[in-house]
Amino acid sequence: MPKLVRLYIISIAIGFALAVAFVGVLVALDVAGLRHLMSSTRGGWIAVLMMVFFHGVLFSGVQFAIRIMLMAEDDGPK
Repeated sequence: MPKLVRLYIISIAIGFALAVAFVGVLVALDVAGLRHLMSSTRGGWIAVLMMVFFHGVLFSGVQFAIRIMLMAEDDGPK
């Protein structure tokens, strides 16, 4: 497997792990009444899945961008 593909897959895994933790903290702390809204509606689990998915996409993209930018070589002062 090419190194860049492996880097991308690792970044996606880290991003979705961070998303699961972030959404877990949001629900646990009941930020803006999210836990109450999710537990009192019949389709509240869909909101949890959507939040994990969209935060996962966001965090994965940021993780991959940071890793790519850190690969740049420094030319030193000019």
